[in-house]
Amino acid sequence: MNAFGIANAMHKSGTMRRKCVATMLATTLATLVASCGDAPKPAGPPAASVTAAEPTKRTIFDFDEYVGRFAAVSLVEMRARVSGYLDGVHFKDGQLVKQGDLLFSIDKRPFQNAVAQARATLTQAQSNLSFTEADFTRGQQLVKEKTITEQTFEQRSQAYRNAQASVSGAEAAVRSAELDLEFTELRAPISGRIGDRRVAPGNLVTGGVSGNTTLLATIVTSDPIQFEFTFDEASYLRYERIAKTGKDVASRGAGVNVSLKLIDENDFVHAGQMDFVDNVIDRSTGTIRGRAAFANPDGVFTPGMFARVRVPASPPYEALLVPDAAIGSEQVRKFVLVVGADNKAQTKYVTLGQLVDNLRVIKEGLAATDRVIINGMARVRPGQPVNAQAPGAAPAGGAPAPAAAAK
Repeated sequence: MNAFGIANAMHKSGTMRRKCVATMLATTLATLVASCGDAPKPAGPPAASVTAAEPTKRTIFDFDEYVGRFAAVSLVEMRARVSGYLDGVHFKDGQLVKQGDLLFSIDKRPFQNAVAQARATLTQAQSNLSFTEADFTRGQQLVKEKTITEQTFEQRSQAYRNAQASVSGAEAAVRSAELDLEFTELRAPISGRIGDRRVAPGNLVTGGVSGNTTLLATIVTSDPIQFEFTFDEASYLRYERIAKTGKDVASRGAGVNVSLKLIDENDFVHAGQMDFVDNVIDRSTGTIRGRAAFANPDGVFTPGMFARVRVPASPPYEALLVPDAAIGSEQVRKFVLVVGADNKAQTKYVTLGQLVDNLRVIKEGLAATDRVIINGMARVRPGQPVNAQAPGAAPAGGAPAPAAAAK
């Protein structure tokens, strides 16, 4: 074979090898593509175990809350009716007093002398009356007998009448002096708690009915006690319109039940009743004053103390309630997760109401038959399959339910 033939043979052998390599690569690629097409799809997220329950149905009413202060039903300033030196103080500062208890005493001696002088004047007037009366009686007989003139008889009659007037004036003076003597003892006009003494014994006390009398102490009643608060004009109109339907809430009608809590309490545990709504709206604030009465047997409520009052703002109605922990937030919107018919979590946007015993009132967006996820909400996303269980039920595998385990 010559050189040309050898070269031609080598060229044909290389071409065949390249064809074989290309064929093998194509076969391998087709096999890989086929194997990829038959691979199973990746599994979705597993079903999460959650606790779901239908909303609680309960008859409730809406309420409004206001801040206010306690005020005493009665407040009395102890001031003397007569002037004199303070002789004694007969109470301890801040104690409870009863009506009629002796609180202050003023030096009685000047007033005792005034009583004695008034009685002496009365005795003198009575003596003069007896004389003029006898003279008048004799004059009646003498004038009939023409022994004395008519003018003389009239003089005797006038003297008798003047003596009667003098006796009446002296009696009034005695009563006035005795009254001043009685006023030297200042007694409690009401039952309640007295404040501190403003004047110590030995000081001059100015009495009377003028405006510059000396303040000795103050007494406030403690049981019952009033609570005063203000509410805005819009709330007042809403209360009045509800009242016109025959369903009284916080209108002028007395007897509406309200509740109250102090600043260190968590719940509204004190019950009372509305007893007054003012007749004008304050022009400067646009609010109107309301008042409720509360029993205060232990004296905890003190005039001037702050508290919060809860006032009914609607007639009773049936509402749906869910645990407050089952409420989720999405910016300004609130939602709950419910278990759908396909056992997947679904989002429902809701309108919230008030909180009642750690349960949140749902105004809109939820049906009574919805199963709301109340436990395990953090493990679930919308559209994810869930394994919903009733509260207190044991999950598959015999492990206790989350709620039971927490207990």
